[in-house]
Amino acid sequence: MPTPTGPQARPARARGAAGLGAACAAAMIGAGVFAAFAPAAAGAGPWLPVALLLAAAVAYCNATCSARLAARHPEPEGAYVWGRERLGELWGHTAGWSFLVGKAASGAAMALAFASYVAPGWERPAAAAAVAALTALNMIGVRVTDRAAKVLLAATVTVLAVAVAAAAADGGADLRNLSLSGAWPGSFGLLGAAGMLFFAFTGYSRAAAPEGEVRDPRTTVPRAVALSIGGVLAVYMAVCLAALSVLGPDRLAAGAAPLLDLVRASGRPGLAPVVAAGAALACLGGLLAVLPRASRTAAEMASKGDLPRALAAVRPGKDTPYLAEPLLGAAALLLVLVADLGAAIVLAALGALVYSTIANASALRLGAEENRPPLLIALGGLGGCVVLALSLPLHLVAAGLAVIAAGALGRLLVRTLDARGG
Repeated sequence: MPTPTGPQARPARARGAAGLGAACAAAMIGAGVFAAFAPAAAGAGPWLPVALLLAAAVAYCNATCSARLAARHPEPEGAYVWGRERLGELWGHTAGWSFLVGKAASGAAMALAFASYVAPGWERPAAAAAVAALTALNMIGVRVTDRAAKVLLAATVTVLAVAVAAAAADGGADLRNLSLSGAWPGSFGLLGAAGMLFFAFTGYSRAAAPEGEVRDPRTTVPRAVALSIGGVLAVYMAVCLAALSVLGPDRLAAGAAPLLDLVRASGRPGLAPVVAAGAALACLGGLLAVLPRASRTAAEMASKGDLPRALAAVRPGKDTPYLAEPLLGAAALLLVLVADLGAAIVLAALGALVYSTIANASALRLGAEENRPPLLIALGGLGGCVVLALSLPLHLVAAGLAVIAAGALGRLLVRTLDARGG
């Protein structure tokens, strides 16, 4: 049964497409643009811009399907609710658990990206300290507001523009680095790179399933999706072409902090502190925002019996799940200690691709009277997610899927214990 979504259940609507699109772009432009190009370049080589286009296309299909689902099921838990309502409880649990796995890995990736720019040589200790500090801030209720997100977006785009302008002004770009006449990276190389770059687009869900007030959502949300993904793609493509043309695919793939390498190679080493500061703001802002959303999903799953019910506990007077929040922080911290930046990005992308696959499948169950997305969009998103996920490095895909399968077994154990306790 669809979740009731009558007028009495909805808040007054205020934000238009531009405001919602800005919030969505602020959620997307962060650690991904500062870190994902390096591991993706290792797979795609000079075909990196093509991989970026593929990732954006899949993200657009997913966002379109999610927007149609969110209109019927406006709960902020997104794919967890959609999978339960449209496909069944087990699919909903898989979507929710994959979301938690992906967000824990995203937190680790953001922390490691932050450390690679501000503390080279001390990445793990600096990243671990960042996770611990921001988890503590989340526990006391510090949140990234829409206004703060827009400030972070403006600062990040400014820093990216400075880096691209430095590359253009230097004249050191070699257009031969953009030539596609060299060795074909193989389908897995290209599609695996697109899967990694998908990590940089995952904030599209802020527009597809917005939290807060939206004016005329039937037209506002699709416009916000198109504006945000189109605008973010333009920013990413400018950075991608600048980095690839100046550094070349091999040097780009070898660096842990590619935008620092870009400004240094452009003869502007004095800009390195500016770029590092921009990366720090973007990564820490993203880390501060990602864990609370994941903890709310964990609390909702616990309240439905899909996780231990103790995780649903919320501190009185606050919306912070005081057990789920530190557990997710601990999961991100563990990944910081055992995985490198590239592996964290792959696991984050895999989690996002799995829950997006379930979201797209859920969209196919919408009726014609429920503003069902075009069949080509839904199938494109579904098939694109599956292909990109299976094109990621095989050993990391196997590890990630094992964790997701363990979540299903854990759910069975939780249900069994609840039944015995009842």
